[in-house]
Amino acid sequence: MTPEELDRTDPEAAIAAAAKRVSNWGRWGGDDVRGTMNFLDSAKRRAAADLVRTGESYSLSQSFDMDGPQKGWRRRTNPIHTMLDTGTDAVAGAQGFPHGIGGADDVIAMPLQCSTQWDGLGHIFDHGVAWNGRPADKVVTSLGDAVTGIETIADVVSGRGVLLDVGRVVGNSLGMGDELPDGFAITENHLQDTIAAQGSSSTVGRGDIVVVRTGRLARARRDGWGDYAGGDSPGLSFTTADWLHRTEIAAIATDTWGFEVRPNEFDVAFQPLHQVAIPHIGLFLGEMWDLDALADACATDGVYDFFLTAAPLPVTGAVGSPVNPIAVR
Repeated sequence: MTPEELDRTDPEAAIAAAAKRVSNWGRWGGDDVRGTMNFLDSAKRRAAADLVRTGESYSLSQSFDMDGPQKGWRRRTNPIHTMLDTGTDAVAGAQGFPHGIGGADDVIAMPLQCSTQWDGLGHIFDHGVAWNGRPADKVVTSLGDAVTGIETIADVVSGRGVLLDVGRVVGNSLGMGDELPDGFAITENHLQDTIAAQGSSSTVGRGDIVVVRTGRLARARRDGWGDYAGGDSPGLSFTTADWLHRTEIAAIATDTWGFEVRPNEFDVAFQPLHQVAIPHIGLFLGEMWDLDALADACATDGVYDFFLTAAPLPVTGAVGSPVNPIAVR
């Protein structure tokens, strides 16, 4: 299916049909809590270690500070960093420690999804149903996600990473430069064209962690945050749901706030691809990843796969988590 074939007036039917086609419910048993992370096993991690050639490493995380992109949507704010002890306190002798020792200490308060992060399987529901067909109210309560909390994948998110620099490949082919415009829907054809242009090292398969660069973050850095958080953006088309399922990838992340194209591809909708990918495919989605330096390195030597480790903070019961992904080439 192409975006042109979508009935923009009927998101309910499109979501229901896609969910039925790509459902992984029961694939790993009725008690499963890891969804597509089941594709990323020890053999895949061992093979990924062989991808390290130069030892160069790249953090794929944005900063966590008050200068971040958040504008307060649904109480999402930028991190608030507060010092508890400082060098000023030490010099003033206000810390009360013996024999001249002093120190600094600090605390941070922030929404778990305010910067570079993973969406967990408890983050999105479809008509009150969570991953693997569980009633959402039996999964996530005011105490947190008691079933699929982000801590359930804390020890498994490392393996083969693959960069698909759609911004560079497709953007340049369409005369847009290295950045896709807001509202640009990345289709399966765009993903396949990018793989073909980049070569065999960007082939995508079972257990891979795919990172898709659109160039949206680069534009925000140049022009200011603007509506980067919550506004219009390039992103994956709703029609990529079948590709996300068929490739059997473990996870996918983008350099955008919302992963999928915004505005969404229906007249009245909010994040319909999330509604299929998380509760039905069981797929982990990453957002606001910083892929620019990695993309430059990959373009220089033509190698687009690497060892990637991207463990979430094991916050018990959390439905998402900050992450500092490290790509090692």
